[in-house]
Parts: sequence; structure tokens; C-alpha cells
Amino acid sequence: MLFGAVGVLVAALGFAPAAADAVTGDAAAVVVTDKGPVRGTVTGGYREFQGIPYAAPPVGELRWASPRPARRWTAPRDATKPGEVCAQLELKPYQPGESEDCLFLNVTAPRHTGHRKLPVMLWFHGGGFSAGAGHETMPRELAARGDVVVVTVNYRLGVFGFLTHPALDGGAAERRSGNFGIEDQQAAMRWVRDNAAVFGGDAGNVTLFGQWSGARSVCTQLASPSAKGLFTKAIAMSNPCMLNKVPQRDGSPDPEPLGLPRAREAGEAHGQRLAEDVGCTDPAAVAACLRAKPAKELLDKAPFLELTPVFGGGGVLPVDPIKAFTEGRFTKVPLMLGVNHDAYRTSQAFLEEWGEPPLSAEDYHIHLRNFAGPDADRVLAAYPLSDYPSPTLAWATLTTDALLARPMVDTNKVFGGQVPLYAYEFADPDAPWYAGMKEPSFPTGSFQDSELQYLFDTTYFAGRTFTPEQEALSGEMIGYWARFAHNGNPNGRGSPYWPRANHRTEFAQSLAPAGSGGIRQVDFGDEHKYELWRTIPY
Repeated sequence: MLFGAVGVLVAALGFAPAAADAVTGDAAAVVVTDKGPVRGTVTGGYREFQGIPYAAPPVGELRWASPRPARRWTAPRDATKPGEVCAQLELKPYQPGESEDCLFLNVTAPRHTGHRKLPVMLWFHGGGFSAGAGHETMPRELAARGDVVVVTVNYRLGVFGFLTHPALDGGAAERRSGNFGIEDQQAAMRWVRDNAAVFGGDAGNVTLFGQWSGARSVCTQLASPSAKGLFTKAIAMSNPCMLNKVPQRDGSPDPEPLGLPRAREAGEAHGQRLAEDVGCTDPAAVAACLRAKPAKELLDKAPFLELTPVFGGGGVLPVDPIKAFTEGRFTKVPLMLGVNHDAYRTSQAFLEEWGEPPLSAEDYHIHLRNFAGPDADRVLAAYPLSDYPSPTLAWATLTTDALLARPMVDTNKVFGGQVPLYAYEFADPDAPWYAGMKEPSFPTGSFQDSELQYLFDTTYFAGRTFTPEQEALSGEMIGYWARFAHNGNPNGRGSPYWPRANHRTEFAQSLAPAGSGGIRQVDFGDEHKYELWRTIPY
């Protein structure tokens, strides 16, 4: 279908939409979206379109506004390179930037789609709601080998995406302040609904997927009434929907966990402190004052990793998502979720990167007691230092089990009786480390983020090499993810069978290379001491 005057002009120029493979050569690189034509890149295996605006630039009076429609254009827009990253400070391995004109998405589709309508996978990147960009994970293999259309999206971050302040409620903020980044994601979902077909995609078969804060975004969309009807399946990687605690540097539980949604009252307290810190104290002019501040000043003053989605008081998230899940008030679609076997080794590695020494035995015991409180002796008996090569690895194992494995099983139990559910654990003990970063003092194992390189080409792991066994694992994972997008079931001929977790909620599909355990079902709860952790309040 052509779109009004834009379509007439494009037809006159000799271009046509590339929903099917009737076009070849240069014309195959041009697709007509609902706002105008885009010219992308065509290779033997895939077509790629980058830097497509899905909403108007949120600048000036639209800073802290709900996303507005992008303007139309007529001449084919260059879509061979990504748009600007959303404003963010430097946080390795992500790319810093100061642009607020950043609401772009990227589409990768198989080179040949014929007249089929392929599933669409919409990716939300990680970065703690404060960093990251869609183009940093490039889904070329996933699209070409999985026969899916993959969309990666930028959304507003940190102070620009999640500032909560009463002065910003109403008017341009159609659903109150605090969740502009979540609203951006929903605008991208509506863009997919309106444009999937011209890329060969099926707007009625959309899988949301994301990792870390991207996975928390997926969970948030499951609980958001305004996202209902915009997706049909969901994959949450490395952030189970029931996760609700993270530790501080001394091991004690953080009263306001970094990277997780918080109550509106807590968000407003952060917002009011920020307004005061930048000198916006006149109650009648707070909004105008904040909108006049340079992006860099706001980035420098905003609490890093603390501005996250908010719930309560109406708006995008009327209630705490965890409450919505336990009460069955969420969009019920097939779900895949998983964590990494050695996830918290990433946190310890980054602390070393930032100058902290490896943990000593004394540090380990202090951390453990700060974390477990009156249950410290029971926890120490389960994680004696003598069982581990170093105090750092002992602490990383304990926190992975308590803060990721326990909530994953809890999530399985909550969702298992309500939706089709598949659970996994990524478990390659030799996953390649980040590009351009010094390896820490300990083996990193299947650290947080390491699974990304098995599904995507990523800037985080540029230049990494796989063993043949890791290449085979990557191929199996791409197959599982793509088949789940096709029909809500990851299983397929030739791949190890993956049972649902609905009735065996403590079991998961272990994803490891041959020679390191391979792909198999494991008793995930037993492996991570779930029976201990479910009895310990934290």
C-alpha cells in the first residue's frame, strides 16, 4: 500500500514499497513507511534500515512530553546509518552522548521474504534505564537465520526519560511524568503496528524482548494497560519480572534499588531534589526552568541509574508491576525468561574496573552479614569461603542466587499458572569478555550481558571470536528465540527439546556449549539454593 501524497510522489520517482520480493536491485533498498520513504542497505542475506524516526524530536517544549508523531518527508531518507544515541553519560560498554533528538529505530529483515508475513521482534536495550542504544545490538544473523523482522529502538533515558515532578504532570505529559521512556517504547510498538507490513512483517505477531533494563521494560509493558494489544509474546533476559532487590556496595540491600521501578512518591522526591540542585525553585516556573537547562547540566546533576519508571497515581503504570503480576492484572501472552549462571560477576568486575580492589575474606564476611542480617550464619554455612577460589567469586555466586535465581523461580511460579512459559539459564563458562575492557582478577564465566553476543553482533563484544562449540550454541539460541517469535514455542526439529516450565517451575533449559554441559534441562532451583533463599526475607 502507498500512503497518500507521499506514495504518489514515490511512485512517480520510480520506487515501490518492498513488502514482497517483486523488487530487486536499488528499489529493494527503498521502503515506504507511513511518514515517507527510507533507503536502507541490501546484502545477500538481509535488508537493514537504520535511523528511522518513529516520533518527533522531544526537544524544547516537547522535553518531558509524551511522544508526538514524526513529521512526514517526501524524498527517500538515508537509512544506512543509525541515529543519535539518547543523551547519557559514559557507562561502559555504552556510547555516551548529549542529543535529545534521538527517537530512532532500526529494522533488519531477511533479504527474501516473498509474500509471507514474518514475525516481528521488537528489542529494548539494556543500560539501567540510563545508557544504551538500539543500534549497539545488531540482529543481522537473528533476522536472516531466524526468518524474522527485528526492530531495535532508542528510548529516552535517565533524567530525560524518567524524571518525575508534579510540575511536569498534565499538558504535554498525557499520562503524568516519570515514564516518558516507557511511553517512547509504546510509540515504537504503535509504529511497528502501522509499518511492519512494508518490511515483510506481521503486525499481528509481535514479540517484545529485552535484556537487563530492557527486560524490565518488557515486564513493565506486560503490566501497562496502554500497551495491551500491541504485542503477542514476550522474552525477558537477565531480569526476572519478580526481581525487586539489589545490593549496595557494602552488601546491604538497597532501600531504593538501582534500575528497578519505584513508587511515584520516591520518584517525585528525586525529581524535586534535582530541580533544587539546578536552581529551579520557583513553584510557578519549575517546568519552564527545567526545560531551559542545557542537557549536559541536567545529565551531570541527575542521580545516575536512579531515575527509573514509576508506578502509582495513574499514568502508564497504575500499580506496582509486581502487584499486577501476582493479582493476574497483566497482558497474558506466551513468555520466555532466563538469567545467566554467573550474572553478578559482571557487577564485581565493574567495581574492579572503577578502582575497587578484589574482595578479601574479611570483606566477604562483612558483605554477607550486611546482606543476610540475622540469617547470616545460615547463609555462610551454605556458601563457605572454602568452597570458592576467591572471596569475590563466593560473593558473586551468593548474590546471583539470591537476587536473580530466586526471583526467576518466583516469576516462574507466578506466571506458570497463567501463561505458556519457557525458562532458561545461559551457562557458557567461557563466554568472551567485553571488547576494550581489561579482564578482572577472576574468571568471568557466563557473566551478565555475555548472552547478547550469541544472538547479536554487538559493539560491546566487537572482534570477539567463538569456538566451534560456541558457534553451534549461538545457532541453537537463534533458532530457539526465532521459533518462539514465530509460534510461541521454541522447539524445532534437530534442537534439544525444551519443556515448558509451567508445572516444573524450578527447572530451566541450560544453554551451554557442547563440552561444557551442552543444552539440557537442569534443576535450576536446586542448583541455586532456592529452598534456602525463599525462607530468607531481604
